[in-house]
Amino acid sequence: MSEAAREISIKVDDDRAVSGLLVAPPGARACYVLAHGAGAGMRHPFMHAVALELAQRGIATLRYQFPYMEQKKRRPDSPKVALATVRAAVTEAARLMPHVPLIAGGKSFGGRMTSQAQAAMPLERVAGLAFLGFPLHPPGAPSDERAEHLNDVRIPMLFLQGARDEFAQLDLLKPLVKRLGGRAQLALFDDADHSFHVPARTGKKDPEVRREMLDDFAAWIDTTILG
Repeated sequence: MSEAAREISIKVDDDRAVSGLLVAPPGARACYVLAHGAGAGMRHPFMHAVALELAQRGIATLRYQFPYMEQKKRRPDSPKVALATVRAAVTEAARLMPHVPLIAGGKSFGGRMTSQAQAAMPLERVAGLAFLGFPLHPPGAPSDERAEHLNDVRIPMLFLQGARDEFAQLDLLKPLVKRLGGRAQLALFDDADHSFHVPARTGKKDPEVRREMLDDFAAWIDTTILG
């Protein structure tokens, strides 16, 4: 794909600015504001692949850093700073992509911070949330308390989840999505873990799983957001 990532700067507040990468294919029909997970930034190979492959499907992406990742720190930002960063990134996406609907979300921690921001106050022009592995609980500590705020989200939500994700036991995730009603949809990917990695014994490759996941994502945009 010839569409290159455009480097941008996103002002969070008077003291902070973070980096972003905009990939906007010609004629994009939506833009995904894509936040990274807790342990890897926007340039991680998974994030790069998602942006590239969504562009091939006619969907733009704005990836961005949280301040702690920008500063090469290991400890994530406070919720106040993280939520302000989400909101700033969405505002910038709305400015850069004024004529298409916005989807917000991201990988693990980034998706959860996005949903918390939306629950606290609707994000500008965001028509839906999409989670690439929602971190419902820490591994080995099953609970659905982290999802309580989703009751306050009133726009469509898509959970793209590996069936072997140790951050989201299915006996907790499936009832959660059911309780959220028509606002939420769950797409499960057999044998995939939290990183959408599949064991070699399955005969599948990670890019195949990612392709299936992004096909489902694009179809959800077309039917639920644009339909």
